[in-house]
Amino acid sequence: MKAIDTNILVRFLVKDDVRQAQRARKTMESGPIWIPKTVLLETEWVLRYTYEFEPAAVNQALAKICGLPRVVVEDAAKVAQALAWHAGGFDFADALHLASCPEAQAFCSFDQALAKKAKQAGTIPVEHP
Repeated sequence: MKAIDTNILVRFLVKDDVRQAQRARKTMESGPIWIPKTVLLETEWVLRYTYEFEPAAVNQALAKICGLPRVVVEDAAKVAQALAWHAGGFDFADALHLASCPEAQAFCSFDQALAKKAKQAGTIPVEHP
């Protein structure tokens, strides 16, 4: 199994460099691929800020990648939960943070908007320190 970096996912999705996109596709098709959730987090950021993808397009792209038959995603159930919350209006990073700490009694943050969304979605509580 090979693990891949953000730049492989971005080239695979965006295809803005034909040569690298072909190499990324070959890598993705070469066998089992491991994607760390940190790579998904960085990919979301790159798609949103560098390529100006709308949140729905980012969510669709990440879901597509996670659903490929040869792809194994770190903490797949937690990433799926984060994608669901992201589709419902959460920032992807915030959603992934919350999904990644289900054993915690609370998530501490100064972000009041996150606390409100978390309460509405029924995630672990977000507390202000």
